[in-house]
Amino acid sequence: QVQLMESGGGLVQAGGSLRLSCATPRNIFLAYRMGWYRLAPGKQRELVATSTTGTATVFLESVKGRFTISRDNARNTVYLQMNSLKPEDSGVYYCNAHLSNRDFWGQGTQVTVSQ
Repeated sequence: QVQLMESGGGLVQAGGSLRLSCATPRNIFLAYRMGWYRLAPGKQRELVATSTTGTATVFLESVKGRFTISRDNARNTVYLQMNSLKPEDSGVYYCNAHLSNRDFWGQGTQVTVSQ
């Protein structure tokens, strides 16, 4: 059983920042594309950003310029730095590891941004 361990969610006021972390088994971390997804109330799950050993890409237009994905190869951890948070950023954020037809998911961490 592959476990992706997320942390860092919480309640923050609009304009604030949070950093999400996802600790991953090393073999998964090095071989898989790591990513963050968001599930907001009433919406489908959205891909926020992805990271490989050579890339870091934010896909979600509404967060570009505010969110950054990064990785610490020594800690086998991928991060999502979220700045200038807005209420519409609220939702459950999931860490994902993807390779070919295999996906592993974290348990999700709740982010709530208040007005």
